[in-house]
Amino acid sequence: MPLRDSVRGFQKKIAKELSENETIRKHAGKMKRTNTEHFQQPKEQAGLLVTADLDAAIQRCKSKVDAIAKECRARNRRFRDVEFDLVDDRDRCLHSLDTEDDSRHSPADVLRVTDIFHNPQFFVDGVGAGDISQGSLGDCWFLSALTTITAVPQLIEKICVARDEQVGVYGFIFYRDSGWQDVIIDDYLFTKVPKWECISAREQMLYHKSKDKYNETARKGGRTLLFASCGDEEETWVPLIEKAYAKLMGDYSAMSGGFCCRGNRGPHWVIVLGICGFVPTHWKCRGVSTKLEISDILDKDRFWQDELMLANEDRLFGCSIKQDGADEEVNGLLQGHAYSVVKAVEVNGKRFVRLHNPWGHHEWNGRWSDGSKEWTPEWMALLPEIGHKFGNDGEFVMEYSDFLKTWSVIDRCRVFDKTWSMSSMWLDAMCRPFPCAWNYGDVSFTIKVETATPAIVVLSRIDDRAFQLLSGCYVWNMDFNIFRKGDEDQEPLHSSNHTGFWRRSVSLEIDLQPGEYVVHVRLDREMSRPANYLAEKAMKPRKLSRVLSEQMQAKSVATLIVV
Repeated sequence: MPLRDSVRGFQKKIAKELSENETIRKHAGKMKRTNTEHFQQPKEQAGLLVTADLDAAIQRCKSKVDAIAKECRARNRRFRDVEFDLVDDRDRCLHSLDTEDDSRHSPADVLRVTDIFHNPQFFVDGVGAGDISQGSLGDCWFLSALTTITAVPQLIEKICVARDEQVGVYGFIFYRDSGWQDVIIDDYLFTKVPKWECISAREQMLYHKSKDKYNETARKGGRTLLFASCGDEEETWVPLIEKAYAKLMGDYSAMSGGFCCRGNRGPHWVIVLGICGFVPTHWKCRGVSTKLEISDILDKDRFWQDELMLANEDRLFGCSIKQDGADEEVNGLLQGHAYSVVKAVEVNGKRFVRLHNPWGHHEWNGRWSDGSKEWTPEWMALLPEIGHKFGNDGEFVMEYSDFLKTWSVIDRCRVFDKTWSMSSMWLDAMCRPFPCAWNYGDVSFTIKVETATPAIVVLSRIDDRAFQLLSGCYVWNMDFNIFRKGDEDQEPLHSSNHTGFWRRSVSLEIDLQPGEYVVHVRLDREMSRPANYLAEKAMKPRKLSRVLSEQMQAKSVATLIVV
């Protein structure tokens, strides 16, 4: 049988299975329901610190990098990552199963770090917001979250676990769904400047027909990279961590479009999570991400004192403007683009918020923008206290009142320290037929609390960014109520925070007293594409096999139940 026919048959099989699954759901009421799954955290993990499982991941990653470096030196070879080979497997590394023709990337070349930079250095004078500059990939959500993380001392360094720059091997760790994952990459990167042989004779004349001069001037430094780069022309950590995350997601195209607190496919501080190990999806600490509409803030002064003033201490923030289809810019700020909060400060009776655009340019041009009339000599003298300096570097200052009027959405990530412990369970829940009554009780969990404690309850779906095309025809929404057993009024104690529709996770921060609590979950869904949408999709077999592997690995963390 021709390979094309075989793949087409496989696609029809998947489409048929999706249809059959819907039929199973319609008859689920007639099935024997396995609706109770008991889980007890093992005693040896009962006091597990949130960061304790990180040590094993770090050691595993270091061991892999050391072993690769040793083998490469023995063979007198630089490392080539066959699992994510930008040179010989370019299309699979660049594009997803459903990447449209007009969204496909066309790198001019692929070069090693040592061929791109004169004096490559992973870090130059530490890390900061000014290190990050977005390229042609639509991953502002990722880079904005990365910018936010740079404000927390030593945090980035804890993701970049190991490297051997001479051999060209780099090891990173990210938190995804059920635990820490190590990602090993080589040092090949896509560039946007063509080879000497690919430019016209007229262009060659600009370099006096000298190939060496062209290579030394036009094809050197971070500015030649197709995707993200560092502010310093010799610094390399940003494009390499972007590449590592692209490998984790399956390809570079999977990085396009997202939230600092990532939900479905849209701006994601869950990337802060996935990068750092914050629940539910990514360093030495973890946290929980929520999305907040500016218009929902009750007390603006309280939000300043209790939230923004703690930016980059025990919480991280990003913000965006909802895209309404009107003007593309609002006082120099782009709609639908993710920005990160660097710091909130009070100086001389005024409240200022420092922010950063991951592009590394394109700044706010309203009040208190660089060079605006508000910057009198008196205020210019206070720039160091505010922590800002003028320049087209993507960083800018807003007064808090303008901050509240301008932004639509704030992404907030509450960071855990080592005093927190975590217990989790993943379930593969077969849901009721659709349409069905929208009510609580689709899934329920019981939590037993021994002593009074602050707690954060998170309900999350697995991260399907690496296999989004195979994730079914529905988009999902979730919320939950929490009850205390024994309460006579049987009214909910609290409800999860609404963070927008079709998000990947919802959460609740709550102080719990000793006792048993029941969490009742409510699921909502909407059909976003036909049930047989896969049947006629053109898919490349090799790419499909990788995506299926990602899907199976993600689903392996869950226990199947019928609800």
